[in-house]
Amino acid sequence: MGQLETFDAVVVGGGPAGATAAHDLANTGRSVLLLDRAGRIKPCGGAVPPRLIEEFEIPSHLIVARVGGARIFSPKSRRVEMPIEGNGYVGMVDRDVFDEWLRERARLAGARRVEGTFDSLSRDADGFSIVTYRQKTSTGEEEKRSVRARSIVGADGALSAVARQAIPGAGRVPYVFAYHEIVRIPPGAQSGNPSSMPRDYDGRRCDIYYQGSLSPDFYAWIFPHGETASIGTGSAHKGFSLRSAVGALRASTGLGETETIRREGAPIPLRPLKKWDNGRDIVLAGDAAGVVAPASGEGIFYAMTGGRLAADAVEQFLTTGEARSLASARRNFMRDHGRVFWVLSIMQRFWYSSEGRRERFVKMCGDPDVQRLTWESYMHKKLVRKDPMAHVRIFFKDMAHLLGLVAP
Repeated sequence: MGQLETFDAVVVGGGPAGATAAHDLANTGRSVLLLDRAGRIKPCGGAVPPRLIEEFEIPSHLIVARVGGARIFSPKSRRVEMPIEGNGYVGMVDRDVFDEWLRERARLAGARRVEGTFDSLSRDADGFSIVTYRQKTSTGEEEKRSVRARSIVGADGALSAVARQAIPGAGRVPYVFAYHEIVRIPPGAQSGNPSSMPRDYDGRRCDIYYQGSLSPDFYAWIFPHGETASIGTGSAHKGFSLRSAVGALRASTGLGETETIRREGAPIPLRPLKKWDNGRDIVLAGDAAGVVAPASGEGIFYAMTGGRLAADAVEQFLTTGEARSLASARRNFMRDHGRVFWVLSIMQRFWYSSEGRRERFVKMCGDPDVQRLTWESYMHKKLVRKDPMAHVRIFFKDMAHLLGLVAP
C-alpha cells in the first residue's frame, strides 16, 4: 500500500458536478485525480440559466441555442405560450460536448484525468481511503488499479456506487427514469424557416407536454439544440414504456423520420439525500447527492453548484483536518436552494397527480404573473420576492383552482 500514488482528492464521476469539483480543487493547487467512465452521456434536455453561464464562466460557443420561451401542452391539448420578457433567454447545451469541455477545463487546471470504472473503497493501515477502479489495457482487457486518497468526492450519478458503499441510506431515494433521443433537425427549422420546418417545430422554443400518454406522472419534452433536438420523457412507473412514448411524440410532431443520432436513459433522483458525507473523508455532489429539482428535473446548475460546494468543503477539510467541514456542502446548498426544492416538490406531488390537476396547472401557467415570476426565479435560481402583490394574486388564483372555482 505504501507504493500507491496519493492524491489530495479523488473525484469519482466526470459530469458537471465532478468536473466542477475537480477544477476548483486543482485551481487551489491540490493534487486531484478525476476518474470518469468513458462514453457515458446522461439523458438531459440541456437547459442552463444565464446565472450558470455567468457564475461558471461558460464560453458562448457551448451554447448551441438560445430559447426565448416555452409552450406547454395540457392533457386536453390546451396550448399555453410562456414567452420570456425582455432579453431573457434559456441557454441550451449538448451534454456530450459540454461535459467534455468541463473535464478538459479541470485537466488544464491541473487535475489528472483517468478513464475507468469505479470498483470499491477500502482503507490502508494508516486510515487513508483506497480507491480501486477498473481500466482497460491496450489489449482491451480490464485490470484493477488503486490510488490513495486524502479525500473523495462521489459524483458518479443517481445510483452512485460511492454513496452506496460510504453513506448510510443512500440507496433509498425515489427516482424518475428519464429517456431521450437526440435527433438531427433540418437546417431551415433551426432558424424558424417555415418551408423546411417539421410542422410547428421552433428552434427558439421549448415544448413541454403534460399528457398521460407521454408521461403518467412527469412530463415529456422537445428541446432545441441548434442542429439537433432532445426529445424525451420521464416516469417513475416501471411498466410505462418511455421509448414508445418518445416514438409517439416524434410521430405526432413530424419528427418521426428525422435521423436519430443517439438514445440515452438514466434515473433521476427526486430529492436530496439527508446526508452527503461519511463524517470522515467522503462527500457527495450532483445526482449522487440527489440535487435534481423536483417538478422540472433540472440538474445542471444544481450539479455544478453542488460540485463547487463539495470542493469548498474538501478544501476546508484538507486545510484544517476537521472532518465536520464536509457537512458544509449540504448545509450551504440547502440554505440557498432548499426552499425552492421544497416548493417544487409540493408542486410535483399535487399538480402532477392526475390529468384533471395537470389540466388546471397548465391553465394557471397562462397567467402573466405566474409566467413572470417563474422565469425570474429560473434565471436567478431563487424565489422572487420583489413583487409581493404578484404573489398574493397567484395565491388567490391558486386557491380558486384548488377549490374548483375555476373551470379547467
